[in-house]
Amino acid sequence: MNDSSKSPVSVSRQGPQHIIGIIGWSGTGKTTLLTELIPVLIGRGYTVSTMKHTHHDFDMDKPGKDSYLHRQAGAREVLLTSKKRWALLNELRDEPEPDMEELFTKMAPVDILLIEGFKSHRFAKIEVSRPSRGKKLLCKTDDSVVALATDEAVDGIKIPLLDLNNVEAVADFIVSYVKSKS
Repeated sequence: MNDSSKSPVSVSRQGPQHIIGIIGWSGTGKTTLLTELIPVLIGRGYTVSTMKHTHHDFDMDKPGKDSYLHRQAGAREVLLTSKKRWALLNELRDEPEPDMEELFTKMAPVDILLIEGFKSHRFAKIEVSRPSRGKKLLCKTDDSVVALATDEAVDGIKIPLLDLNNVEAVADFIVSYVKSKS
């Protein structure tokens, strides 16, 4: 595959300017790394948003609350708002899950969107791996993985190896990678 397949997805006007995924098997530290990266990247002057994919059914709302009743009554969207935050809940009903490109357009423009999950989608990704857990490396079969963040030495890898325990080094890689694609 050519190098352009590894480029961060770029969305004009709406949504994020650059997209980097954080992928790996469950329990490897993806969420920990992502939540440590956010303040570091913000501290370097970047605006950052996140997207998380879940294979589980989820509900942010609470049974019995007015907004929950609105949805149960059939509202397609319910906008919850307060002085501290707002959230737009969209009920898919029998419609398919929107594709990533459509979801990006629903997000505010930012410099970097960090995505946790969506491992099978085509965008630049950093794999998080802990070899002691005995899971196969995704980067061996997914050429959209542009770096491997690990807590142990790994041989035979042709992409940059990052110290999983050094969030500054991982942020350095992301900044360098994003700049190289701008």
